Amino acid sequence: MKPFAYQRPDAAGTAVSTVAHAGAAFLAGGTNLVDLMKLGVTAPDLLVDVTGLPLRQIEPLPDGGMRVGALTANSDLATDPVLRTRFPAVALALLSGASAQLRNRATIGGNLLQRTRCRYFVDVTKACNKRQPGDGCDARDGEHRDLAVFGTQTPGGGPAPCVATNPSDLAVALVLLDARVELLTPDGTAQMSVHELFRLPGDRPDLDTNLPPGALITAVVLPPSPIARTSTYRKVRDRSSFAFAAGSVAAALDVADGTVRDVRLAYGAVAHRPWRAYAAERALRGAPATVDSFERAADEELGAARPLRDNEYKLPLIRNLTVGVLRGMTEASW
Repeated sequence: MKPFAYQRPDAAGTAVSTVAHAGAAFLAGGTNLVDLMKLGVTAPDLLVDVTGLPLRQIEPLPDGGMRVGALTANSDLATDPVLRTRFPAVALALLSGASAQLRNRATIGGNLLQRTRCRYFVDVTKACNKRQPGDGCDARDGEHRDLAVFGTQTPGGGPAPCVATNPSDLAVALVLLDARVELLTPDGTAQMSVHELFRLPGDRPDLDTNLPPGALITAVVLPPSPIARTSTYRKVRDRSSFAFAAGSVAAALDVADGTVRDVRLAYGAVAHRPWRAYAAERALRGAPATVDSFERAADEELGAARPLRDNEYKLPLIRNLTVGVLRGMTEASW
């Protein structure tokens, strides 16, 4: 590991102004960054430890929403009784990620900023546009079973420069619920939706997010939403514990008199960003709450997918997950 300097500021503004300079990085739980440093994937000159900042609060808001400090441990948020009532998909997503030990250490803000687990990204002997733009993407012709099926082509139809997937379970649930992040930047405070936070590779595959340089996530805000109380999260993985998703679905559903009044769907492990299934949502609103409707809606969304050689299995997997989750939610409401 390359030698690095270390600072532990006692004010968020100091941390941000320090990281605004090239070669510095924030350190919170360290469950991803330290691994990448050991592998030589990243080598910051300076680590700015933010764990001493007062960003661990979990605040139920009077309007029915919640505000969560970015340094809140995943395990603390997952077991919060108010969150489990108001936003159960978030609790389920958190509990499905990593192991209990890692959830005790990992933070909410850090979870959103974790980097892909694509084996070509973490292996510095392989060509990877995310690690080194212009290097190429060995994943396309190599092992890509767990990689993207959406966003694998550019708008012009050519191959996208990166086919890695976002690994965060939490991010999928937050995108489902229209959550937003509060930021402290060198220019002051700001906000953006979690959906806006993440990006497709475009011409900058090395960037995972649209965060301004030096920005620190200070909180996540979940807006009030009656449909959020019905939300859920289901994940398929190769083993029953401590594994990243092969595919996941977050869903919220409102059915009245056998008709879908409102629905939200988001998919995980299928793209460079958490994938909000807007086409499926449009197809379902006003439709009968039946298996046929659920299948047609999933097909509407998956029609835009462009799987690679070895990951086409994700299409029936996501289709079946969508139908199974929505069917279960419909039957539970009767």
